[in-house]
Order: sequence, then C-alpha cells, then structure tokens
Amino acid sequence: MNVIAMSVRRTYTLPLLLLACSAASAAPPAVTAIKAAHMLDVRSGALVDNAVVLVSGERITAAGSGLAIPDGAQVIDLGNKTLLPGLIDMHTHLTGDPQDAGYSIIAKSIPRITLTGAKNARLTLQAGFTTVRDVGADGYTDIGLRDAINDGDVPGPRMAASGPALSITGGHCDDTMHAPEYKITSLGVADGVAEALKVTRRNIKYGADVIKICATGGVLSFGDDPRTSQYTQEELKAIIGDAHRLGRKAAAHAHGGDGIKLAVLAGIDSIEHGSYIDDEGIKLMKEHKTWLVPTVYLGDWLIDNAEAIKLPPPLLEKAKVVLPTARLNIARAIKAGVPLAFGTDAGVYPHGLNAREFGTLVKLGMTPIQAIRAATLNASELLGWTDKVGTIEVGKFADLIAVDGEPLKDVKTLESVQWVMKGGAVVK
Repeated sequence: MNVIAMSVRRTYTLPLLLLACSAASAAPPAVTAIKAAHMLDVRSGALVDNAVVLVSGERITAAGSGLAIPDGAQVIDLGNKTLLPGLIDMHTHLTGDPQDAGYSIIAKSIPRITLTGAKNARLTLQAGFTTVRDVGADGYTDIGLRDAINDGDVPGPRMAASGPALSITGGHCDDTMHAPEYKITSLGVADGVAEALKVTRRNIKYGADVIKICATGGVLSFGDDPRTSQYTQEELKAIIGDAHRLGRKAAAHAHGGDGIKLAVLAGIDSIEHGSYIDDEGIKLMKEHKTWLVPTVYLGDWLIDNAEAIKLPPPLLEKAKVVLPTARLNIARAIKAGVPLAFGTDAGVYPHGLNAREFGTLVKLGMTPIQAIRAATLNASELLGWTDKVGTIEVGKFADLIAVDGEPLKDVKTLESVQWVMKGGAVVK
C-alpha cells in the first residue's frame, strides 16, 4: 500500500516539480547590467568611462557612468572594452551573395535564395549590425526573412525591407541575362505612371517597409549605362508621392547626375550610391535635406575578386570605371556637407564585412565619429526609427556592441566586434 501511495505521489508531484524548475530556469532576470571600461555617446562624441547600462526586457532603462547596479541584477562585465550602439547598415541585399552578380543566379530558386538570406542575416548580426535596411530582393524574400527574424525563427538584425525594386523594362533591376524567347521580366518592372503606382502599391500590400526605385542604370546589369536616368520625373513623383502617402519612405538607386537630380526634385528620401554626383546635385541634396547613402568599400573587394566570382567581363569593365569615379565624387559630397547615412551594398561583397566601409569613409574625409554617426544617429533618422535604435539611451532597444580599443582613434576596430546584444539578448 505504501509503495502504491508513493507511486501515486510521484505521478503528481514530479511533473509539478519539473514545471517549477523549468519556469525558474526560463525566467529572465528583472534587470541586466552591462559594465564596460568605456561607452561611446554618439551624440556628443565623448567616451563615458566606467560605463553601466541597465536593461529590462528588450529596452534600456538607464545608461551612464558608475551607475548603481540593483540587487539581483545579472551582471555582464565586459572589462576594458568599449560599448557602442548596435550598428545600422542602410543598404544591404541579405538574400544575395557576390557570385550572384553573374549567371549563377539563374540556377537559384526562391527557396534557395531565402535560405541564403538566413545565413547572411546571422553573419550580419554577428558583425555588430543589429539593424539593416534591405533594398531589393527577388520574390519578396527579404520580407519573408524579416518576418522570420521578427518571429524568432532565425537570428538576424532588425530589418526594414523593400521587396522587388522598381525598374523600367530593360533597366537596372530588370533581368537582362535571359535570351528574349524566355520573356523573363523582373517582378518590380513598371513603365509609366499607372504601372509604377500599381507596383508601388503591390509592394506595400505584400509588406514593404520602404520603396526602392532604380532611377539610373547600374554596374551589375547588362545593356544599361550608370550615368543615364531611367524614370522620368513624372514617374518618380508618382512613385514617391504614393509611398509617402501610404506611410513609406523611398530610396533611389542613382549613379548618374541627372538621375540624382530628378529623384531629389521628386522628393526622394535617400540617394543610394551617388557615384556621379556633381556640384548641382550636391547643392540640391543639401537644400532638400536628402540623405546620401554611398557604398564605396565594395569597389576594392569587387574588382579584386572579380575572377573568383566569375563576374562577366562587361560588368567588370563598368565597375573599373564607375567605382573609382564614385570615390572622387563622394569625397566632394562629404566635404560639402551632404547629409550622409551608412550603407554598404553587402551582397555585392560578402556579408559580415560591412564594417570595412568605415575605414573607406574616413579615407574620403570623414572623421571617425562622423562615420560612426552615419551608422547610428543618421541611419536611425533616415529609417524613421529614432525612438528605437541608434543611441544608448533610455527607452531604446538594448541593441549594443562592444569592441577592443577605441574606435574614435582607430575606426577599423569596428571590423572586429567582440560582443553583440540585440533586444536585451546576448547574440555573440
């Protein structure tokens, strides 16, 4: 009888004990305290010594020097490291890899491209980029990736995603690799105001956070010239006006001077690349407070690795002309004070190397703090997420990174991020 009674008690009490233990182990601490020797205040440009950041749930509740740590808090002591806000990349293609610039992309299915995005999202997050704006992906794969990250299915940065970029027929962002008999047209192709409005609205219907427009020709496409405009001002005004009316911002891929000016005058929020920007374009961008998102480091990697990724010769010839020219013109734009946000075009070169852009920006005339602000304060403003990311301040997401050394002295320290937190969870 006693044996039976004990067995019955075990039947009821052991699951309850296991549930209690499981709940106790799963419950996060009320407060997490992150300590580091230094913390960069990106607003002032000053280093805060003896830094303490208090986190509750996903958000920062306090940040400063020598703050008292509440009893029972989990303490993460980063020693002599420097804390910074999580970095933001405003021009990525997470679902693409460098070798996709050639004909190999033809053999990739949408499911395969999506899984490539999951891999690259992880690499990007591990590199310290806790937020990205993804501007152009086949089949709404970037939107699916964003949703999977938000649902916790795969690790990755916060994403603002565009879906397929809008393009004219045969322009940059339209497929020009297939023979005519296949009648292949990219999903974002739209000619004329009526079609452009329809595709803009369709992208928003399927979840686009931002509208990407190919306003000029490009480098990694056949049969077009990066210096020439694609959309007319009437078409651009229709696309951008509808995007704004429906609560979205718009970004324009624009290398050529005329395409830059047309997009700025039509009300675009950001110019991507800006390779052939001239004095008039610089003046207009400053007057309209239009953001420039240059992507300059990729010129080094792409030209050096063109053979390895089997970049088709016509595309390589364009790259050899456009990318060095871009550096000269971007340097002039920086000197003139055009508003600038950080972007890389990662996907044209390997994801995870995003921070190499910082060193190139400094070579072109930015100070280290200006380059860091481009990837924090400025990027959050362009996103419209100043209440969420970009600084280590009360109420923001606890998106933090730590590096060895002082990035204000050597911005290349950001190429080796040692520790990453996203939304209060340590991910590296």
